[in-house]
Amino acid sequence: MSTISFTIITCTYNAEATIGRTLQSVMSQQWHAVEHLIVDGRSTDGTMTLVEEYRRENAARDNGHRVTVVSEPDKGLYDAMNKALLMATGDFVEFLNAGDTFADSTSLTTMAGLIDRQGSPNVGIAYADTAIVDDAGAVLRLRRHQPPVHATWRSFLGGMKICHQAFFARRDLASQTPYDLSFRFSADYDWCIRLMKLCDDRSLAIVGTPQVAIHYLDGGMTNRNHRASLQERFRLMKRHYGALAAIGAHLWFVVRAALFPKKWRY
Repeated sequence: MSTISFTIITCTYNAEATIGRTLQSVMSQQWHAVEHLIVDGRSTDGTMTLVEEYRRENAARDNGHRVTVVSEPDKGLYDAMNKALLMATGDFVEFLNAGDTFADSTSLTTMAGLIDRQGSPNVGIAYADTAIVDDAGAVLRLRRHQPPVHATWRSFLGGMKICHQAFFARRDLASQTPYDLSFRFSADYDWCIRLMKLCDDRSLAIVGTPQVAIHYLDGGMTNRNHRASLQERFRLMKRHYGALAAIGAHLWFVVRAALFPKKWRY
């Protein structure tokens, strides 16, 4: 049996309406070695009541999963994510926000198999495809950006080619690569690029599967702040790819949005 362990990180703040299905999705995973870190920003609604019920139910199942909960003030989502990275103990980490779920009960088993086939010590990042779901959890469509067959950090010049929630990073690399808090909406995009660059530097494999492993709740923070997000992403593209490449990419984004306003989103 594979010995790969996963740390699933869920950062919450007043997420009572959506956290339930995320918790149940993690608990339903058949994979045996799971650490679930729930980092809450001191919610004032019923979020923590649901989390405590989940922790008790999970313990009663004796499924090998371990749940750790922290509820205290933070400086926002990315600060909470950085805190969680320092707490994580699994071999690979993945962020599953409130409202997001695994595609089915074998999703982590699929990812472990993908990593094992390459040889776990040789893998820095594993990734999968993502489906978009509505508030009720019903699948709407596949994510527009489908993951490349062979992803590299250069792939992200065309946008966020891999959904952040479908991005499984080796924990020792991730904990050394905190989110840049100067980005309000796009620190996850920057984080993924920096981790892929780090894999290049250390000759670690980046492996992917076309299989859908994650159901992502439509209408996230980046979508709600689209213009500000574009401005941030232009700045980070300049940092990683140079000014000319960033300008060229954003000219295409503008043309694409004008031609296909409903279909194309960054």
